[in-house]
Amino acid sequence: MPDHTPRVVATDEARQLIDTLRAKHGPLMFHQSGGCCDGSSPMCYPQGEFMVGGSDVLLGDLEGCPFWIGEDQFAYWEHTQLVIDAVPGRGGAFSLDSAEGKRFLLRSRLYSDDEWANVGPVTKG
Repeated sequence: MPDHTPRVVATDEARQLIDTLRAKHGPLMFHQSGGCCDGSSPMCYPQGEFMVGGSDVLLGDLEGCPFWIGEDQFAYWEHTQLVIDAVPGRGGAFSLDSAEGKRFLLRSRLYSDDEWANVGPVTKG
């Protein structure tokens, strides 16, 4: 089975922040809800401390961390690859990045036709 085009990827800066958080907190998970304020940023939690719902969609693995997105947001972003970055600033109040002086930031890009033909599958919560 060929490797799929990932639906979510991390920049070098995000990988460094994930490594820092994993060293402090153990296994991690992400959730992107798409609400206003904190909900518009990818939220990082210790794995299992955020209860995903039946309408949440598992996009895939982000540096060894499951990455979930709300169903409504998935419908909006389905045709783009999510690129998780880390920038200076304070993260969401409940997100682990909030105390690190950096925050996760969602960027996106359209897939090429070849990438879209091989995009990875998703699973519902």
